[in-house]
Amino acid sequence: MKMDFKILSQCPLFHGMYHTDLEQTLQFLNGKTNTYSKGNSIFLEGSSAGLVGIVLSGKVQIVREDYYGNRSVLTVLKIGELFGEVFPCAGLKTMPVSAIALQTSDVLLLDCRKIFTSHSDSFGFHNQLITNLLQEIARKNLDLNKKIRYMSQKTTKEKVITYLLDEAKQNNCSEFTIPYDRQALADYLGVERSAMSAEIGKLKKKGVIDTKGSWFSIQNIEKA
Repeated sequence: MKMDFKILSQCPLFHGMYHTDLEQTLQFLNGKTNTYSKGNSIFLEGSSAGLVGIVLSGKVQIVREDYYGNRSVLTVLKIGELFGEVFPCAGLKTMPVSAIALQTSDVLLLDCRKIFTSHSDSFGFHNQLITNLLQEIARKNLDLNKKIRYMSQKTTKEKVITYLLDEAKQNNCSEFTIPYDRQALADYLGVERSAMSAEIGKLKKKGVIDTKGSWFSIQNIEKA
């Protein structure tokens, strides 16, 4: 596909770079674009770490499975978002998670290892890339802390309400659309889908929330 530099400029890794800078950066990082059908893997747990991905179209889901095959959704990535960068930074040789296309998706793959193995004078934007990468890792660490806070709530109801109130605050609006379907939301919060759906149904019946699919509206939280 033709490279869309407008999308790339939205990616945190390329903050502060112009289109001409991006062309040189993609060449330096051996940029390659692949298309993945819905359900296909981009990275699999256990595969070699080092490449990072940027979503150019579609959606990508990052998942982790435990010893028994129970799946936990870590995040869902939209257009312009970066993934896989944490693991080479941590010195991991293999991926501890999988990246799966939720729908047909175009993904730009970059060799992140070149950022750490090249000297700053070998590439004009080397220091900028390192700064952007560290800032993005720090931001995702904050997101992980949010997920831990949701999962630390005692009941499924408390997990759902805490998550929805955070989404309303982030969107600065009582009406919002979350990036998860019901199964993915249950996986993200670490609860059973049936139990979560039952709690959402109770909250809707009480008039606490209204919802349809991934759309939610906070109605009267005092009734919770």
